Amino acid sequence: MTYCVNREVKSFDNGKLAWEYIHTGGEVDIVISDTDMPEMNGFELLKKFKEKSPDKIFILMSGLSDDERKSQIAGADAFLAKPFEINDLFAIVQCFVVD
Repeated sequence: MTYCVNREVKSFDNGKLAWEYIHTGGEVDIVISDTDMPEMNGFELLKKFKEKSPDKIFILMSGLSDDERKSQIAGADAFLAKPFEINDLFAIVQCFVVD
């Protein structure tokens, strides 16, 4: 799929599958992850991803207000509080893709 920022979007059923794709050389510009996922949560995925690709963008999302501060401490580049509008997501992604 290609969206408004002209990027291919891949999705995975859990954090472990996303990490396997990234770890084995899958091309990634931005990762957008929920904090609460099976097999590997968003914070674990963020840590592994930033160790491998510290200059790449990682956005965490959660419905728990405490997770916003935790995501900042963990090194996320942005945070989306759920529920959110799709335009909120597009605005954050656009900032990193355009700027």
